Amino acid sequence: MTTIHVEVVETSSLGDRSYLAHDGQVAVVVDPQRDIDRVLALAGRLGVRITHVAETHLHNDYVSGGLALAKLTGAAYLVAAAEKVAFDRVPVADGDEITVSERIRLGVVATPGHTFHHVSYVLHGPDGPVGVFTGGSLLFGTTGRPDLLGKEHAETLARAQHASARRLADLLPDGAQVWPTHGFGSFCSATQFDAQASTIGQEKTVNPALRLEADDFVATILAGLDAYPAYYAHMGVRNAAGAELIDLTPVRRAEPRELRERIEAGEWVVDLRSRKAFARRHLTGTLSFGLDGPMSTWLGWMVPWGAPITLLGESAEQVTAAQRELARIGIDRPAAAATGDPEQWAGGDAARLGELTTATFTELAAARAGRPPHRLPAPDVVLDVRMGNEWRESHIDGAVHIPLPELPGRLEEVPAGVVWVHCGSGYRAAAAASLLARARRQVVHIDDDYAKAADAGLPIVPGNQEK
Repeated sequence: MTTIHVEVVETSSLGDRSYLAHDGQVAVVVDPQRDIDRVLALAGRLGVRITHVAETHLHNDYVSGGLALAKLTGAAYLVAAAEKVAFDRVPVADGDEITVSERIRLGVVATPGHTFHHVSYVLHGPDGPVGVFTGGSLLFGTTGRPDLLGKEHAETLARAQHASARRLADLLPDGAQVWPTHGFGSFCSATQFDAQASTIGQEKTVNPALRLEADDFVATILAGLDAYPAYYAHMGVRNAAGAELIDLTPVRRAEPRELRERIEAGEWVVDLRSRKAFARRHLTGTLSFGLDGPMSTWLGWMVPWGAPITLLGESAEQVTAAQRELARIGIDRPAAAATGDPEQWAGGDAARLGELTTATFTELAAARAGRPPHRLPAPDVVLDVRMGNEWRESHIDGAVHIPLPELPGRLEEVPAGVVWVHCGSGYRAAAAASLLARARRQVVHIDDDYAKAADAGLPIVPGNQEK
């Protein structure tokens, strides 16, 4: 008996997964990311030939590598027949069956909800259904969000999402594997659920789409939706047009003078080092988006679309990694880059170097009680840059709330004085603190877990209560 293998290609920075299913000879790739070299390398290691590439939907959170992969390998490119696209594809619709090999078949199931024309692919082996590639339909413990095509369609799509999830559960045995594209931190997911694998049977016990009736599911999912990245507006259009091969050739090197000119022009010059390294020493006017966190999501959300971006990294490898992540969301070519350390980027001019003051929630509590540690300025403003759902769940009493993605356009709303800024863990607060510092505000970065705020003695407003 031939075993069907399913390999996962993880893109943790965007919260997505692509898949390569094979029988040891031929393979089908589902929902590939833009950087298809990873998929090609995997197929090479396995010694399999890619004959089919399948899209569950036109993605909103990344630029697909599907068309480029299909062209490069000569594979059939499966895309829903109802989608309007500007390239040749193999149109598929509900009920179609695709023969990948003598041992692998794909059954197409219409599963609207995340998008209107979303499809899932049931993977059949010699002994029947093995699992289902669900894209943005049935996820681990949740579903794909239904509002990405416009709020006016959200309720309609939420009802469709409920029906699609139920249909998959009815079609497949409890032991069938569920292989979603989204749901590992992606903003395409309606909610977040901590699981790394699941089956239809497991989803019946935990997934609201399979546990709640339609009206309750719709009400729950719509109430829980928060903002999603602004760059999503460009992804669907790019995917409908078809993306070309990714270009990861080295970025042009910027010398200290050019870096100074770009900073003085108000451009986004991004420091990819860790936030702790940034706090210790950085080139004044640069912005902290460490590669050790979801850099592309937050930077892509906040930077004006099409604006030049300059990358600063400790090494060429760090810049290349950032370049790859940005290309996945359609920011194809940074304007320039530099490697080394802040002293080198400043060209030896110490006046161009800065530090960022950091603190903990315990130190914030002491400072608000009139006992600020000697090295810290007393806070005039506590700025919370978490998202709306996080703020509504609980927040520090008296804090000002501006979600990080909105901060570039709302800097003037931050009250005067010393700003202590926090988020959930410190990453987003670093980006916010660097934005404030670039605007010549005196800022303290609270590099701490928000879960520690209450234990530190800070008054917390729970739920939707306001004081």
